Amino acid sequence: MAKQRKWKWADDPNLNKVELTKLEKDGLDVIETIINTYSKQGYDSIEASDFDRFKWAGVYQQRPKEGYFMMRVRIPGGILTSEQARVLAGIARDYGRDLVDVTTRQAIQFHWLTVESLADIFERLGAVGLSSFEACGDCPRTIMGNPLAGIDPHEVIDTRPIVKELEQFFLLNRDFSNLPRKYKMSISANVYNAAHAQINDLAFTPAKKTIGGEEVIGFHVWVGGGLSAKPYLAQQLDVFVRPEEVVKVAAGVTTLFRDYGYRYKRTHARLKFLVADWGAERFKEELLKLTGELETRGEDLLKGWNAGYFYGIHEQRQKGFYYAGLSVPIGRMNADELLELARLADEYGDGTIGTCNTQNVLIRNIPAEKVEAFRAEPIVVNRFKLEPNTFVGYAVSCTGIEYCNLAIVETKERMRALAEYLDATVPLDTPLRIHMVGCPNSCGQRQIADIGLQGALVKTPEGMVDAFDVHVGGTLEDPRFNQKLKARITADKLGPFLAQLITAYKNERLEGEPYWRYVERVGIEAIQRQVDEILQTA
Repeated sequence: MAKQRKWKWADDPNLNKVELTKLEKDGLDVIETIINTYSKQGYDSIEASDFDRFKWAGVYQQRPKEGYFMMRVRIPGGILTSEQARVLAGIARDYGRDLVDVTTRQAIQFHWLTVESLADIFERLGAVGLSSFEACGDCPRTIMGNPLAGIDPHEVIDTRPIVKELEQFFLLNRDFSNLPRKYKMSISANVYNAAHAQINDLAFTPAKKTIGGEEVIGFHVWVGGGLSAKPYLAQQLDVFVRPEEVVKVAAGVTTLFRDYGYRYKRTHARLKFLVADWGAERFKEELLKLTGELETRGEDLLKGWNAGYFYGIHEQRQKGFYYAGLSVPIGRMNADELLELARLADEYGDGTIGTCNTQNVLIRNIPAEKVEAFRAEPIVVNRFKLEPNTFVGYAVSCTGIEYCNLAIVETKERMRALAEYLDATVPLDTPLRIHMVGCPNSCGQRQIADIGLQGALVKTPEGMVDAFDVHVGGTLEDPRFNQKLKARITADKLGPFLAQLITAYKNERLEGEPYWRYVERVGIEAIQRQVDEILQTA
């Protein structure tokens, strides 16, 4: 166990209880204890104070806290190899009751793990260059990126080497293992904002600047984004960062969060609150004290937002090669299906698989002569479709009450069934993104959805029943969060309610008008009137 560091805030009498626990023992210390003690002595041997520290190993207690755990595995930048996929499938088969989830941060998630299994899982992951460490906890989590990096015709630089540098710098780095709260980074050079820059604590997006007469491709920097109960859009700093400066700048931003972030209330501890209080200009000034001078902002190369979707067969930057964007409904698959993806990656591609923040997957580097055979593969035709139906294809869901201790309603199966109902009831030829979350923490990112559904409970004569608050008009195209309607819809009425709401849009939209633009054009008051009419006739 490493010697505990003396942090500058250690003697502050106003620290919250979690902060005091972290001062007693670094979260990373639990990894060694899990391997050497808990995995051998079993669940009953776990010290109560260590359960929260399990997050630093990438592990949470699973609802209903009766001996099972959820694990997240980091997939830096959203790219893994077929070998890694096979190891992940083996873990799901042997320990996770055959369940594999792709998360909205491109990670892989398991359920039903026992503490006795963790040491073997850590070893299996490490053998293929994967890790669950710091996938949770008050530390730098999975680094989001462009799952097409290196092959993307819409990227201005290959970010894979930079993601690797960031991962190597931050993972298990005890200088940054005690942050005020969770800390999320993204980096992408895709001009369509594939990594959702504005909702991350720290994000790098493509930019260029002429320096000394030479055009340099680099990045702009965003800080202070985040969702949960009080969502904030990240602010862009007036700096231009060369590729070789990314790690230095990331370390500087993270240091500011570590040393000046708020540690009194857990609900007010994310970087977004510090940035909101300081403002972008002061934050930049403090950052430059750590990094030294940086170039001022250059030309922003972002052109829009693809919302993280890549469905279909598309030509790569490399002539004669294609990638395939596949739908994984609500991000859930089984071990055999993940093995099949590994086979497809080897047989048709270069052995790499992309994981998307939309809970979907990619197969990369398919030669032109293999495209038609790939299209005909049974799993592509029947399960992971290249062109899914609209609502199934653009549905996102968090884990929900099935396994999550924070959720208050079921989401995964409900979102799947809801999407299938809407596809059968309101056929639509344009994307309409519906995100469902089981609690305000918003792992399903409901704030940026066309329609965001947040779980709630309502009292009825029969008792408390599941219901959903409805939010409309979210996007990162012209960034804004969706707005809450005055409607709490019980789960049994959700499908018919949304069918009518979406039918109104279908009848009134302009040609090619996405739902969020429609909400912007007609106004939230008009949408509320639609809701009121639907509820009056229900």
